Amino acid sequence: MSTCPLLLRLPGVARDVLLLLARVAPAAIFWQSGRTKVDGWQLNDSALYLFENEYHVPLLAPYSAAVLAAVAEHLFPLLLLLGLGARFAALALLGMTLVIQVFIYPDAWPTHGTWAVALLLLLAQGPGRISLDHLLSGYWRKRVARDDERLSGNGCIEHADPEQCLRTPQ
Repeated sequence: MSTCPLLLRLPGVARDVLLLLARVAPAAIFWQSGRTKVDGWQLNDSALYLFENEYHVPLLAPYSAAVLAAVAEHLFPLLLLLGLGARFAALALLGMTLVIQVFIYPDAWPTHGTWAVALLLLLAQGPGRISLDHLLSGYWRKRVARDDERLSGNGCIEHADPEQCLRTPQ
């Protein structure tokens, strides 16, 4: 009895789709939140008002907190969506989620818990094969292996055959 090769790959494909969804969902939420804070390239008045009167972030002035939140809510979702530095982006958004939960909306733990689960999954598993991280890591591994192969044995760089390196003066 033979097994279809496609069926053998299905668990890996399902994992990659799950990790893609774990990147897209929080990225969309944070991106939309970031868009409400700006008009063009400028922080809008309503965002500043919220940070001055409702969002009391410790250790930061309201204007600084609003600018940092707006930048973070645009940068990290973009990185997460592309799967570029995805673990770093997930960690940053998890930190933002923690700040929002503790200092801004402490009663919204079911929503923030859902975000945290997706971000923790990405921290633990990485972004999956449908990501720039995966593409770049494959390129990097091939390049390092190629460089190691070229530099191995008697400093011979131009020949793949070590005996030829010994016969050819360097």
